[in-house]
Amino acid sequence: MIRLAVAQAAELKPHGVAAVAITPGFLRSEAMLEHFGVTETNWRDGAAQDPNFAHSETPAYLGRAVVALAADPRIMAKTGRALATWGLYQEYGFTDADGTQPDFAVRWAKNLEGQYGPLGDPL
Repeated sequence: MIRLAVAQAAELKPHGVAAVAITPGFLRSEAMLEHFGVTETNWRDGAAQDPNFAHSETPAYLGRAVVALAADPRIMAKTGRALATWGLYQEYGFTDADGTQPDFAVRWAKNLEGQYGPLGDPL
């Protein structure tokens, strides 16, 4: 997907159209709710099985990142890049549906990097 955004950006930039790839952190999707046997109402109960789930984000968070990018008059500076919700919320200030600002990169660095290695830098 990242390579597709890079290729599209090269083709569309002369027309003033930006193309980016965006990734969420630990996404609290319907599939993940089902995996943990919880609903949107009691989703925090899933953290009993995996404490990292307490730091997950809804699809709305990703959607708000897209809205922020679409409204940014300087979006062309980001064309061709891979972006993540955890960097975008810092720049644009949006929140998740519950008012939180999940930051997967911070969670990874504090709790998962020792086991899995560094998360890696965005492009």
